[in-house]
Amino acid sequence: MKGIEKISTADAKEFYNYVNINLKGLITEERDWLANLSNASGLLYLLMDQINWAGFYLYKEEELILGPFQGKPACTRIEIGSGVCGTAANTFTTQVVEDVNVFPGHIACDPDSRSEIVVPMIRDGKLLGVLDIDSPITNRFNQEDRKYLEEFVKILLEHTKIPLSY
Repeated sequence: MKGIEKISTADAKEFYNYVNINLKGLITEERDWLANLSNASGLLYLLMDQINWAGFYLYKEEELILGPFQGKPACTRIEIGSGVCGTAANTFTTQVVEDVNVFPGHIACDPDSRSEIVVPMIRDGKLLGVLDIDSPITNRFNQEDRKYLEEFVKILLEHTKIPLSY
């Protein structure tokens, strides 16, 4: 496989197109969902600037369980409806949080995190988990990140058969 190199993030569309092309290259031929989620988190952690955590929480037994990630050790279980991840899971909507310190019920897995984006992973109306990305910078994520990371998750789900129960 050809090496993946960082590129400028100045043009969001160009950057995320590059991310998604590399995502497809990593996951299209691989059948194992765990390997694909692992590579997807590694790809985001490698390419995105100003982040300190990128990974997945998977829905199991009515809560979110820590899945593949890159960054510091994290909270292992999150209740649906709790914190940013639990809110995204509960509402089936992406959460873009400018300042986690003012988010009601924020769960501080890493006290260095200042902003966060969480994209729910939904297939056929069922929650599979969430993509969670944290940053040590306030206001790191915006609506462009939301749009393109939702596309990233869509591509991931098209090529990766995450089980409803694992």
